[in-house]
Amino acid sequence: MPEESPLIKSLRAAVDAAPDDVPLRLHLAQLLLEAGIVQDAISQVAAALQREPGNAEAQALIARAVAPPVTAPAAAPPAPAPAEAPAPAPAEAPAEAPRYDWKQAEDELSDVIPPRFVETEGKEETPETEAPLSAHGDDDPAGVSAWDVETSGLSLSDVGGMEQVKERLEAAFLAPMRNPELRKLYGKSLRGGLLMYGPPGCGKTYIARAVAGELGARFMTVSITDVLDMWIGNAERNLRELFETARRNAPCVVFLDELDALGAKRSQIRHTGLRTTVNQLLTELDGVDAQANEGLFVLAATNHPWDVDPALRRPGRLDRTVLVLPPDEPARESILRHHLEGRPVARIDLRKLVKRTDGFSGADLRHLCESAAERALMDSVRTGQARMIETDDLLGALTQLRPSTGPWFNSARSVAQFANEGGQYDELLAYLKKKRML
Repeated sequence: MPEESPLIKSLRAAVDAAPDDVPLRLHLAQLLLEAGIVQDAISQVAAALQREPGNAEAQALIARAVAPPVTAPAAAPPAPAPAEAPAPAPAEAPAEAPRYDWKQAEDELSDVIPPRFVETEGKEETPETEAPLSAHGDDDPAGVSAWDVETSGLSLSDVGGMEQVKERLEAAFLAPMRNPELRKLYGKSLRGGLLMYGPPGCGKTYIARAVAGELGARFMTVSITDVLDMWIGNAERNLRELFETARRNAPCVVFLDELDALGAKRSQIRHTGLRTTVNQLLTELDGVDAQANEGLFVLAATNHPWDVDPALRRPGRLDRTVLVLPPDEPARESILRHHLEGRPVARIDLRKLVKRTDGFSGADLRHLCESAAERALMDSVRTGQARMIETDDLLGALTQLRPSTGPWFNSARSVAQFANEGGQYDELLAYLKKKRML
């Protein structure tokens, strides 16, 4: 990478101090581009377009950045002109920017610069969320060691839509914990934990983090890779140390991810070591209600609840169940907004997209936004002129995608119909009937 000049370094510091100063940022981008630092120049222009999507100077700069190099000698002479002009500008740009009311300018040009999203009259905006909802859409965006203790900054208000899941969590888990006096009055027991199940990519881990934040508790997540060990006895020791760490950090939410792998049916396990691991997990869950374990809450998630050992779902262990389905309409709108945030978008008709993405998981919606951004980027490279991401890009990407939840529902249908002992899959059956999947 070419070495940066003192002028560029000073402009970087000025931009860091005033990140919303678009003219200053574009001046820095121009100098970076002239210095051959193309990727940084593109990043600065992209940041400017996020703040002012219709800025003509920014579009011209990014067009220069992505355009193929000019080989004709005739095109070379005009190039030095812009390089000489900016010299006196650095000292003036930071001083002038605070005196310019960009908000007023945006209001005055609102009929010229297209809005980022097409708003529906009379419709309230829903809280933004990544995926269930995730920013990420994924069930677990970052692998965390079994002994790492986090502080969750999320709450259920960060989860868009999914009101039935929230109500179930509130009634079965959160309200009794928040109101100890009422819990004693009504004899409500806190014994056991809660099992979330549903298609992959629908935000079970995100919801678990939100529950921890709602309780003001620490958060620990563990999967089978954190527990299993090649040496006999080490897996049991890992589980024991995990729960001891959680007890020392109470109040703490312990999240058991991929429970079907960590707590598979012992009748189907041939390896003795895995059976003893499940036994140890049962022992730790039985200890959750001991006086010394006050403030330790256990949540678990699985895509295949029918593969979980029945003993784990016995009363007093993971006896509460919540079905986490693909995001509903408010949740899909929130997820799309989240994943389009920070990208140069214009005239996005979210309502049309929400209607056409029924059954998509949070991860599917993230992939949709990535694909649309890729289409716009490649089009900009081909034409040499940057443009906004629009509804047509998303609809075009949508024609190439299908919901990833389909195979899961195909498997779940048979289980819900023919292995619904005790009505444990009644909620799933009702959803399948509502969606005409039966």
